[in-house]
Amino acid sequence: MSYEKVLQAGHVIIGTKQAVKALKSGVVIELVIATDADQKVIAKVEQTAREENVPVSYVDSMKKLGKACKIDVGAAAVAITR
Repeated sequence: MSYEKVLQAGHVIIGTKQAVKALKSGVVIELVIATDADQKVIAKVEQTAREENVPVSYVDSMKKLGKACKIDVGAAAVAITR
């Protein structure tokens, strides 16, 4: 499951806007998106990942994804970086 990947990752970037910047800079090895996030929120980061040929994993809960990142709020997207 991708929650474990996020927990084990050395460095992650949390949030859609920051993930888009990281994707464009070429440092992202995988993107994790919560499927319960608003489609309008995740559309740009999802499109950018496709354009940059970065694999995308999906999880079911923003709240659980945020918890995996050790934050107290939900996270729509998390970029796992090198």
